Amino acid sequence: MSLLQREREIITRNEYADRFDFDEIEEFIRGASKNLFISHRFKTSDKMQVQPRGGFPTYEKVYRLYEEFIEAGVDVLPLTIDSNTRLNDYATAKKMLALSEANDVDMLNGYPLINHGYRTTRRMITHFDTPVSLRHGTPDARLLVETALASGIFEIEGGPITYLLPYSKNFPLDKAFLYWKYVERVTALYSELNEPINRESFGPLSATLQPPVIVIVIQIIEMLLSLEEGVTSFSVSFSQSGSVTQDIVTSNVLKKLARHYADRFGHTEAQVNLVYHQWMGAFPYDKENSDALITTATVIAAMVGADKIITKTRNEAFGIPTKEANARAVSSVQYTLGMLQGLPVVGDAEEEEHLERMVHEIMEAVLNEPADTLWRQVFNAIKKGLIEIPFSPHIINANEVITVRDPQGNIRIYDRGKLPLSDASFEYERSRIALPEGERVVDKIIRDIGIML
Repeated sequence: MSLLQREREIITRNEYADRFDFDEIEEFIRGASKNLFISHRFKTSDKMQVQPRGGFPTYEKVYRLYEEFIEAGVDVLPLTIDSNTRLNDYATAKKMLALSEANDVDMLNGYPLINHGYRTTRRMITHFDTPVSLRHGTPDARLLVETALASGIFEIEGGPITYLLPYSKNFPLDKAFLYWKYVERVTALYSELNEPINRESFGPLSATLQPPVIVIVIQIIEMLLSLEEGVTSFSVSFSQSGSVTQDIVTSNVLKKLARHYADRFGHTEAQVNLVYHQWMGAFPYDKENSDALITTATVIAAMVGADKIITKTRNEAFGIPTKEANARAVSSVQYTLGMLQGLPVVGDAEEEEHLERMVHEIMEAVLNEPADTLWRQVFNAIKKGLIEIPFSPHIINANEVITVRDPQGNIRIYDRGKLPLSDASFEYERSRIALPEGERVVDKIIRDIGIML
């Protein structure tokens, strides 16, 4: 028995989980429908895949949610995991699931996959015969991902940086790297049986004034960490920034440099996809304005040539959307995409050159860190502040970088902290910022955060 398999036997031997039959799971994945693999969709369809968010505690409510989505023309189904499961607190999740089922009240903010088990969940996944994406936010997702893959969920979102720094305060970063290495290895192992399992990084980060250079660097790093363990299908992502031009520039540079670094590290055969998140910041309370924001995001997704768009709803400002609101959003996005044929190719050569230069500056600083593995180089870089996520709650995050918007709505770096940017790159950023006379930086930040309200 390999060391990995021995670890898997230990991880899956959990009192709240199904008893794992690895031979049966392998046989299931080997014979699974191609329709369950989004990697197959990416290879065989030119259409942008539309994926909503959504998840409820009980099997019945998720089943009905999926029925609504299918009727609305969804391409990829979501499975959003509850907060207790994200924290590996399966005991509380079990209690809250029981209360939810007994009283028909949602006592969890998502689906407790561990407690439902893969045998039960697989019945639902295979019934709808549509790709399902696991959305969670878990630093230690080993048991969760094992259960998801055994259920027929063949897209796994997250990573050791994007599912830690924006979500956690104290969870050790080095453990997150090692736990996600396990996830990558299991994903790669199962990818050999049928179509590849797709891994997707979480580009929105803290969803607050994220400079494109940080987003792109982290996307590339999580991609490389995944590919080096044998994953062959990976999606990089980013979210609507509030500037159409900056979104187009970001997408062009992200696609180009993700391919560049994948090839540089020898992963020439890897499939790299682009995912675009609709606005992840504070949503307007006016539902008509929310509709306009969603439509605008859909147009931008078409302009940047995204392989997948992740949708929002007009109810976003009021709490967890209903299944009906979620389905309406999917239908609306599909309708808008149907009209967006023959869009012109646009860009900004100067901004793209500037952004490319900044990405290379940070990436080279990370890759020059004295360490024996990539994850240790990245770990050291984060500890030193060479990489940081603005507005991250994590104690290891430097929290020195300050970002504001320029007059065109582009997110700019006002204070670079310890980011290894050249003086020329930083001066370019600062030269675009025009702080109103007498306005404090903190007031400008607050205004810029609420740009869509």
